[in-house]
Amino acid sequence: MAGRFECFEQPSALAGRVAELLHQELSGGLMRPLGLATGRTMEPVYAALVARLLALPPDQLNAVRQRWCSFNLDEYVGLGPTDCGSFAAEMDRQLVGPLGLEPARVQLPDGLAADPVAEARRYAEAVGAAGGIGLQLLGLGSNGHVGFNEPPCGPHAPSRSLSLSAATRRQNAAAFGGDPARVPAGAITLGLEQILGAERILLVVSGAAKAGILARLLREPPGPSLPASWLQGHPGLRLIVDRAALEG
Repeated sequence: MAGRFECFEQPSALAGRVAELLHQELSGGLMRPLGLATGRTMEPVYAALVARLLALPPDQLNAVRQRWCSFNLDEYVGLGPTDCGSFAAEMDRQLVGPLGLEPARVQLPDGLAADPVAEARRYAEAVGAAGGIGLQLLGLGSNGHVGFNEPPCGPHAPSRSLSLSAATRRQNAAAFGGDPARVPAGAITLGLEQILGAERILLVVSGAAKAGILARLLREPPGPSLPASWLQGHPGLRLIVDRAALEG
């Protein structure tokens, strides 16, 4: 598998390393937007990033606020910023509120758009107009999805509105009282086209529950049954894992 690889004994050390890399990106001037992700893997990462940034001198923190520009991968169809299970609400809780960011600088698809198909196109165009993603942060879904690009999925899949698999709804049920039936059935996601168009990709995998899918990613050639496998040939890929994800 091409790209740089780092393994940490503890999840906290992994989160700290990813936060360090995000901080470096923000400190470098953000020539291209950040690509952000949500999910349990990212919660300690964002907590560590907030701690790092809030420890900066006020002028440096204000500079980060002024240059911040990010696009999230996805959002549930039918949920908006006031819905506690939405990714917009999650970003507000984890980054926008704690850091005092202007909400408009943290962009997500509009889950309440009347036409989700058109919204997916609009969102992809907004990413392109901003210059494309510089550093894309990714988690790894239990069925190999990245963003909400469910298998089977090819490397040229565009930004789109799609139905979520039963496996993904189970994986995301914790944010909905543990009930997969309450997880929205559809989402708007950036496609592999936009993800692979990023200058650099940071794939973060944590926990023993991800050991099986990580093992597949490390041994299988690229193919549609494992959407994350298309990342293997990306020249800017960095894979960061903890020991539990690597060994189970």
